[in-house]
Amino acid sequence: MKRAAKNQIVVPCRSARRFYGHGIAEVDLEQLAGKLIVVEGADGSGRSTQIARLVEWLEGRGHATVQVGLKRSTLVSEELDQAQEGNILSRTTLSLFYATDFADQLENIILPALRAGFIVLADRYIYTLMARDMVRGMDEAWLKKLYGMALEPDTVFYLNVPPEELVQRNFAKNTALDYWESGMDLGLSRDMFDSFMQYQTAMQKTFRRLQATYKFTIVDGMRSAEAINAELRKKIEAVLAGK
Repeated sequence: MKRAAKNQIVVPCRSARRFYGHGIAEVDLEQLAGKLIVVEGADGSGRSTQIARLVEWLEGRGHATVQVGLKRSTLVSEELDQAQEGNILSRTTLSLFYATDFADQLENIILPALRAGFIVLADRYIYTLMARDMVRGMDEAWLKKLYGMALEPDTVFYLNVPPEELVQRNFAKNTALDYWESGMDLGLSRDMFDSFMQYQTAMQKTFRRLQATYKFTIVDGMRSAEAINAELRKKIEAVLAGK
C-alpha cells in the first residue's frame, strides 16, 4: 500500500478493463461487473476436467457461471464443423471462421454475462486461435489486429502437457488422433503420429511466445487433477478478492 498523506491510506485498485485493440463499439467496460476466466491447453491437457470442477466449486460458493469455448457459436459452429470434415479449408478461411465464432460468442454471450455479474469460464480463448494460425504461417501482426476485438480476461491459465503425454491421452480417450489437432493439413508428415508430435511441439513453442506478450499463467499439467485444481482455485480466489 502507498500512503498519500498522513493518516490516509491509498489501496491500489484493480487495473481498468480493456480490449486488446479496437474492441466492440458502444460497450461500457465499467458495466462489466463479472469475471472472465480462461483455461487454455491442447486436447488431452485436462481443460474440460478442470473447468467442470471450477464450475462446481464456484456455483457451490454462490457464483453464477457461464461457459464458452471454441465452435459454440450458433451462427457458424455447424458450418465450421461441416467444412472441417472435408479437410479442404484454406488457412485464411479457417482463421476467419474461428474469428467469427469467437466474435459472436463475445458479443452475445460473454459481454452480456459479464454485465449481469456472472463468472464466465472460457474453454480456450483467442490464444489457441492465434497459436494455431501462427503455426500455419499467418502474420502475427494481422492476427493481433483481428483479435483486437477481444476483451482482456481477468486471468488466463495454460495447462502445459508435453506432446509425448498428450498423444497417449488422446489415444486412450478417442483411440485415434484428430486431423486438425495433428496438423495434417500442414504436410509435416504422412504419418499422423509423427505429424501430431511435430505440430503439438510447435504449438507449445508458440504458446511460450504468446505468454511473453499476454502474461498468462503456465500451469504444470502433469500433476494430479486435484493438485492442479487446488492451484487454480487459489489463484481465482485472489482474482475474486480483487488482488
